[in-house]
Amino acid sequence: MSVEGKVKEGAGFVKEELYEHGKDPESKKKAQEGRDLRNEGRIEDGKAPKTTPPGSGHPDK
Repeated sequence: MSVEGKVKEGAGFVKEELYEHGKDPESKKKAQEGRDLRNEGRIEDGKAPKTTPPGSGHPDK
């Protein structure tokens, strides 16, 4: 596991969580950017990317 991958996943998680419940299109866009960054970090660390839309819950837990 790389430090860079962990940082990207953590930063993406925070950004996704901040914006996932927003109603306007800008919030949805930022939540998706967070999800993309999170997935980039997960892939770097050899994990599977998250496939559910931001804000849809956590069915993988």
